[in-house]
Amino acid sequence: MKSEGHPEYHMITIKMVDGTEYQTRSTWGKEGDTLALDIDPTSHPAWTGGKQQVQEGGRVAAFNKRFGGLSLKK
Repeated sequence: MKSEGHPEYHMITIKMVDGTEYQTRSTWGKEGDTLALDIDPTSHPAWTGGKQQVQEGGRVAAFNKRFGGLSLKK
């Protein structure tokens, strides 16, 4: 395999939303850079169980609820 085929790994710091930091290897940025996250598993509703919108009854039920009173009869 060609030696120039892989990006160079180096150590960076990841800063979570709550301020905690940890170091990891990455191809992002330069050696010693800090990547500040806007969303992480401690704050995102998908991981914390926050309010989520759920359609009850599916798409057909939503259509019938919205347009159920319409009729094509003359």
